[in-house]
Amino acid sequence: MSASGGTKAIVAALAANLAIAVAKFVAFLFSGSSSMLAESVHSLADSGNQGLLLLGGKKAQREATPQHPFGYGRERYIYAFLVSIVLFSVGGMFAVYEGYEKIKHPHAIEAWYWPVGVLVFAIIAESFSFRTAIRESNETRGSLSWTQFVRRAKAPELPVVLLEDLGALIGLVLALAGVGLALGTGNGVWDGIGTLCIGILLIVIAIVLAAETKSLLLGEAAGTDQVDKIKAAVVDGHTVTGVIHMRTLHLGPEELLVAAKIAVQHDDTAAEVANAINAAESRIREAVPIARVIYLEPDIYNAAAAAAGVNPAKALGGTPDGTPGATPAGPTADGTPGDAPDTPADPTESGH
Repeated sequence: MSASGGTKAIVAALAANLAIAVAKFVAFLFSGSSSMLAESVHSLADSGNQGLLLLGGKKAQREATPQHPFGYGRERYIYAFLVSIVLFSVGGMFAVYEGYEKIKHPHAIEAWYWPVGVLVFAIIAESFSFRTAIRESNETRGSLSWTQFVRRAKAPELPVVLLEDLGALIGLVLALAGVGLALGTGNGVWDGIGTLCIGILLIVIAIVLAAETKSLLLGEAAGTDQVDKIKAAVVDGHTVTGVIHMRTLHLGPEELLVAAKIAVQHDDTAAEVANAINAAESRIREAVPIARVIYLEPDIYNAAAAAAGVNPAKALGGTPDGTPGATPAGPTADGTPGDAPDTPADPTESGH
């Protein structure tokens, strides 16, 4: 996993959660607070989640094989999706069950100073972890809002850590409120209510993470700015005169596949076209370094069709005399798909 994958933020979150989980569990043993038990399980689940993210980053670095020719970059998406499942089941559902049981069978909190002290310590520790995640995210977030960053980030680790840390801080405040109200009123039901709220919060965060990582698993295109850079890099104004259509796909957070049909002149020689394609590939990699797998297919630029008013970059199948060719929009005579212009809604938006 590269530095952009947020390794520092993951390690910081792992260290904080392990320490907090032990402290919370000790506080539960002395106080009997269900909020503390739910929070200790929450921190333990978060620790496991950070371990999964580190494992996914390690597995993603494996070299491509004949069976997996595009490599293992999507391992990071798979493990991020597993994080959402663990957060939902181990964290959220357990807290909901524990909160329900405590509301149904409330009991007073003993040794109140244990849960209160541990919760204050946990809030401080989680704040440091959250600050590290924010600092790491700001290096790649650019001008995006936090919502846009979570939705559009191709590296799943930082959004996962951000949402986990945010959920942990809110959960700690809920736990502190539940314990405080239980102590102030002498009614242990408030402790159960706090636990139930923590469970609902974790389930909501898990659903958001699952939705975002599912989109990454299905395969997302490059961001709009990257698509614009690639299109500008392809055209040299001499041999390559335009982009007929193009598709991009993230093979992993830091590896992009580019497939495009490019327009060339009908009188260009094969050697000229081959040299132009090689030069275009070099320009693409220079403009967008993560574009590592590139396939460019040349096609004849039709000046007559362009003069007729269609988009010059989408004019297909010209003949040597400039008259429109017979390239069909549907299947060709040999059964292969024909060339058709892109629809106006080219799916290059990178939101999940």
